[in-house]
Amino acid sequence: MDTWTDEGHHYLRGLQDACAQAAEQMTMLGELSVRHGEAIGKSHAEAMQTMIVSLHELTPRLMIPRADALLSDYLRDAGQRWVLFLDTLCRRGDGAIAREKEGFKPVLAFDYDMIVDGRTLDRPVNYALVHIHPPQGVSLPRDDARAWVIIDPRAGHGSGIGGFKSQSEVGVALNHGHPVYFVIFFRDPEPGQTLADICAAEAAFLREVHARHPHAPKPLVTGNCQGGWAAMILAATHPDLMGPVVIAGAPLSYWAGERGRNPFRYFGGIAGGAVPAALASDLGGGKFDGANLVFNFEMLNPGKTWFRKNFDLFAHVDRDAGHFLDFERWWSGFYFMNDNEIRWIVENLFVGNKLTRGEAVLSDGPPVDLSRIESPVIVFASHGDNITPPQQALNWIPDLYATANEIEACGRTIIYTLHDSIGHLGIFVSAQVANKQHEQIGSVVKTIESLAPGLYQMLISKDHDVVTVAFEARTIEDILKLDDGRDEEIEFAAVAALSEWAVKTYEVTLQPLIRSLVTPSVAAMQRRLHPMRQQHYFFSHRNPMFADIGDIAEEVREHREPAGADNPLLKLEQLVADQVEGSFNFYRDTRDALIELTFHSLYGTPWMQHLGASRHARPQSHDISKFPHVQDAIKRARQGGYAEGIIRMLILLARTRGSVRRDRLERSDRLLHGRPPFNSMSPELRSRMIYEQSLIVEFAGSEALATLADVLRDPVDRYSALNLVLDVAGPIEQMDAPTIGMFRRFQRALLTMAHEWRDPDHGDIADRGEADVAKDPSGERLPAAQVQESAA
Repeated sequence: MDTWTDEGHHYLRGLQDACAQAAEQMTMLGELSVRHGEAIGKSHAEAMQTMIVSLHELTPRLMIPRADALLSDYLRDAGQRWVLFLDTLCRRGDGAIAREKEGFKPVLAFDYDMIVDGRTLDRPVNYALVHIHPPQGVSLPRDDARAWVIIDPRAGHGSGIGGFKSQSEVGVALNHGHPVYFVIFFRDPEPGQTLADICAAEAAFLREVHARHPHAPKPLVTGNCQGGWAAMILAATHPDLMGPVVIAGAPLSYWAGERGRNPFRYFGGIAGGAVPAALASDLGGGKFDGANLVFNFEMLNPGKTWFRKNFDLFAHVDRDAGHFLDFERWWSGFYFMNDNEIRWIVENLFVGNKLTRGEAVLSDGPPVDLSRIESPVIVFASHGDNITPPQQALNWIPDLYATANEIEACGRTIIYTLHDSIGHLGIFVSAQVANKQHEQIGSVVKTIESLAPGLYQMLISKDHDVVTVAFEARTIEDILKLDDGRDEEIEFAAVAALSEWAVKTYEVTLQPLIRSLVTPSVAAMQRRLHPMRQQHYFFSHRNPMFADIGDIAEEVREHREPAGADNPLLKLEQLVADQVEGSFNFYRDTRDALIELTFHSLYGTPWMQHLGASRHARPQSHDISKFPHVQDAIKRARQGGYAEGIIRMLILLARTRGSVRRDRLERSDRLLHGRPPFNSMSPELRSRMIYEQSLIVEFAGSEALATLADVLRDPVDRYSALNLVLDVAGPIEQMDAPTIGMFRRFQRALLTMAHEWRDPDHGDIADRGEADVAKDPSGERLPAAQVQESAA
């Protein structure tokens, strides 16, 4: 009887828990519905109010005696702009058709030579390594300068966006004196190529770069968007080949995001997980058409991509046609993937989110473990990026490491920088971003490896045209504060579980039938009929409707009569355009709200929560101080010499301030690379020394400072080391209170004064008037001989 009672209580508790979860789900859905409704209502009511006010202000300007003349001028101008607009679209279509026949080429704005053609490797891939030529007026890089390798995203478009214009990642690297290499790819994948083959090819590219620059540090590798996770996989599987890694707008934690703000991540759960990718590949005859990805990108913000982009061209066609056509060279080129490539990406990354959990397996090796990355990693993300929000760019860090101390204990250096508003594409193509973020990233590349291991935020500020860069120490909690919680990741884990079941069901039911029906000619016809290509075929001079549009446009240009800038009908045109875009935005916001609410309705149920919880585990916290290598470092706190003492003091100063300014980092780097004994050290020995002293500072507590005198036993070494550290710290009048306090403690521990030390509270120590005995800033007495040596 007791057994039955216990079982009944067990079932009752389960039922109560399920009811509580269901109640929480209903509450969350209600609050989310209200939030979406209020946001949509507020934004569109404000837009409507703005339009009404603008129209009210404009109306008197329309009711003037010469309104008919204004109308005539406007109609003539609008007609001419319409002809030029159609001609520009036809030129875009003609260019897309011509480039498609050629197989498309990279859109790089620089001349280049192909160094390695991946199609000729033992495991052929449609990738290649090219060497960028510095343009006229840019100095040739030095032989010992670090090479910079850029990997562009293969996400539907072609390659070259990272060097699309002179003010770009490529331009920044060339201006900083780096040899620049670019990883390009061709339109069609090699038969049977896999992502493992691509990773192996990229490793071969880096070996070639090493061979061409044997006396330079390991190359810096930049990965843009999807090229970011490719660069991280490369760094994890070939850590011996990589220098610093820069990932810009790169998603690595695919389930992350804020409720109500990042709806794109919910689409996989609504669409059926990884099944659409498998279906699209089968319909393409074993190839996935990149036009599908581009179409999805445009669907994110149809008001901008479908209407506003075209209207802006129409409104300013005289000025913007060239810029529009330049960008469309990249945007209108669609590339392909093999079915195994897109399925690996979707199943392991977008839906499965396996990369940060160490469950993503390339076909030729063990699971990819991002914690094996030894090089410094710099993450560039933006709050204005609706494709890769900061949470997706950064949450891989708490996925791998429970605390910032763990990052330090593992000897890893991770730096992130955030832009307030730039969109996804702007991260790679904006001249403003190139001149600020990429410029500053490029400027600190030379010194980044002198930073002690840890987690930092790179802060860039500008005051009176003076740019200041600082590296502020951060914690894992600082990363998590960018998110609004990670509870909903359990729902994404449920999507991943259902996706695996759905894919297997598809593979044993519909897939054999579809593959048998899709012949190469059927696949080619489907590609040709894709709406992204059809718009190019329609708006081209091949269409009889527009066969003469080029000649008509030339005549219009010869007799162009634009309306006056003060013509009120131009303002009315803008108001109408704003309303049309607002209608698209209303559709977008309503659609996104429905997608998010549907997702949480489906996957927030108790059953789905249970399914997701069984597949979703957070990283466990560890007692880092018990790690064997940490214990070994602590035991060696009293060991070392001149070099170890200098490095330890530099790290103690940085920890005290909580940040490192770029100028101090540059002075530190000059010391660690240009002064003996550091200038004779190998990079590996120098990095290992910085790592070990960082462990001592972080985990040995007060002993790190107390044992300085044991490390620096020689009085001459103490005096020299203090002076060098003071040079790095900078002028005393620019030091903050913690820095001054720490330097006082150095002098007290070493019973030595730095030559240039001037105590802010008491004046120059050499002029205090005591002949035989003096005191250090803490009040302790120092031998007179040391005071005299300092004064000397």
